[in-house]
Amino acid sequence: MSATTAPHSAAQTALTRRSHRRWTYYILPVYTALVIIYLCLPIFVTILFGFNNTKGKYNTKFQGFTLKWYRDLFAIPGLTSALINTITIAIMATLVSVVLGSMLGLAMGRYSFRGKGATGLTLFAQIATPELVLGTSLLSMFLMIGMARGYWTILIAHVMFCIPFVAVTVQARVAGLNHSLEEASLDLGATPWVTFRKITLPMIMPGVVSGGLLALALSIDDYVTTSFNNGSTETFPLWVFGSSRMGIPPQVNVMGTLIFAFGVVIVVANVLVARKKKV
Repeated sequence: MSATTAPHSAAQTALTRRSHRRWTYYILPVYTALVIIYLCLPIFVTILFGFNNTKGKYNTKFQGFTLKWYRDLFAIPGLTSALINTITIAIMATLVSVVLGSMLGLAMGRYSFRGKGATGLTLFAQIATPELVLGTSLLSMFLMIGMARGYWTILIAHVMFCIPFVAVTVQARVAGLNHSLEEASLDLGATPWVTFRKITLPMIMPGVVSGGLLALALSIDDYVTTSFNNGSTETFPLWVFGSSRMGIPPQVNVMGTLIFAFGVVIVVANVLVARKKKV
């Protein structure tokens, strides 16, 4: 009888454990979902109020669904020019920082040279430094050399704070490379340029793309450093902050939605390409 009871007790204990495990299994997924919803809530609000049929200048209460703000997206000249400035500065800052940051990251990850430690410390210090410090430092420099603040000073500032992010990302990628492939290419008669173009660059490309996307997002999003060095030039974040006292028009929500959608498309495309290469 005890032999029959023992398996029954063991089965009952196992069933109880499975039931307990089944309940606790959902704790982490539910917590993760709640955190994601919390982080995405401002984005959902932005998307929603891009369709708001507002009657006044304050777009704070949903009054009905409409698509007219997508049709009249460029109806406000100041907002349109600010968006153009933001996009063009972000693209140029990304291109320049990707080139310079990738070369710096490649050198930091592959070679040992005098001053490497100080260079790495400078890169991380630049990332850790508050934007307020960078903005005031650049402002002092531009005033000292007598350079008028405007479009180009914004571009210089954006390139400066984007380079470290690209360099660190590429350096991390280079540290995990198999350098025997490059050595084999050189042994087979390929020139250093051909080896870099056909072997090294494809291997570090995920790091380059990741650093470039990060630089693009940082440039589009920046407000603090830009506000110190913009002069009379307005970017999208500066225009939105300035209009917040008078009432933010729905076109701002529409533009924010489109920028967000563009970023999502780029990220999804990058993930799909990476998965295709693995397969």
